[in-house]
Parts: sequence; C-alpha cells; structure tokens
Amino acid sequence: MSPRRLTRVLLWCGVVGPPLFVLVFLVDGATRAGYDPTYHPVSALSLGPRGWIQITNFVLTGVLLVGLAVGLRRALRPGRASLWGPLAVGVFGVGLVLSGVFVMDPARGYPPGAPSDGVMTSWPGVLHDNFGIVVFVSVPVACFVLARRSAGRPTGRAWVGYDLLTGLAGLALFVTFGTAWETDHPSTGLIQRVMIAVNWAWITVLALRLLAENSGRSAELSQVGP
Repeated sequence: MSPRRLTRVLLWCGVVGPPLFVLVFLVDGATRAGYDPTYHPVSALSLGPRGWIQITNFVLTGVLLVGLAVGLRRALRPGRASLWGPLAVGVFGVGLVLSGVFVMDPARGYPPGAPSDGVMTSWPGVLHDNFGIVVFVSVPVACFVLARRSAGRPTGRAWVGYDLLTGLAGLALFVTFGTAWETDHPSTGLIQRVMIAVNWAWITVLALRLLAENSGRSAELSQVGP
C-alpha cells in the first residue's frame, strides 16, 4: 500500500468511527428495558447483560480514532497543527478505549435496582469518570488547534468559524452536562447526547475535509508527473 493510500485509509477511520458509535448507542439505548435515553448517560449502557455492546462500542471507536490521529499526523505535517491536533484526537481515542475498559458504577436507578445517586465509589468507576473528562475536553482542544490551521490557509478560512464554534459549544455543553449530572436533572442524558453529536460530527467533518485536501494534492501531483 502506498503512503498516500495508507493516509487515506487512516482518515476514513474518522469518517466511519463517530457515526458508528452514535448509531450503536441510539439503537441499544432504545431497546433496553429500564433505560431512559433522555435521563441516563451513554456509559450506563456498559452495565447489565448487554453491557458488552457499549463496551465494544467504546473500544472499537477509540481504536478507529487513534487510527485517525495517525492519519491526521501524516496528512497535516509539516504544517500548522501537525503535532497538537493529532495528539488531541489521539488522546480522545485513547480516552474512549479506557472508558470501555473501566466501566461506570450502577447509578441513577440503572440497571434496575441500582442506587439513585450518581456517586462513583469503585476505582473503575472513578477512572471511568476521569477518562470521560479527558474525552470531552480533548475534542474542543482539537477544534481550537485546527481553527488556527484553518485561519492560516486560504482555502480553510471558511472553516474557522465552525472549528471555533464547535470548540466553544463542546466546552459549554460539557459544563452543562456536568451540572445536570450533579443536580440529577431529568434531561441529563439528552444533554450528553447533544454534546456527543456536536463533538463527533466535527471529527467526521474534519476527516472528510482532509480526505478532500488529500485528493486535491493527488490530482495536482498527477498533473505534474511525467
């Protein structure tokens, strides 16, 4: 496989991973007895007899996003964001993998019979919480890093606003979700799903943008070639 083709395959990991993650938790959450998608967090799907589905979803998506990070590194270097952008996306992917390895504690009444509070008492539950913070902070960081790259490219300036707005929205939604969780708000799950949709969509759009840039460079090279 040529280096350029390998880069494209890795970038495609970012196109496939986020939508697959969302599709799995939407279908799984809609068919779970006692699970309320507007109230319970996505991580709660890792609990119970079917918990392996969401655990696999975390790990598989995380691996795909680590692959995307490698693709970003290859596609962006030696320009702006060629280090910190891929690093932030890679941290995002690793955080997802570890969120699957370390499962949250039963909480907020799920699975049925679980405590009604949201306190994580086991060490895997505490680690899951901390890796969740890493996941939801790393995407806005990547947004801001890539916004700087977009601003420095004549063809990328149209994306600056989207990058910045996504980063700001991601941080605002993260704070809102944290507050909702602590206050046991009935829309906690819905807020988290909006946050996931905003962040994950940006990742997919980023991968598509770089695939388009990669195709453009390939076309230019073919015209210049012998």
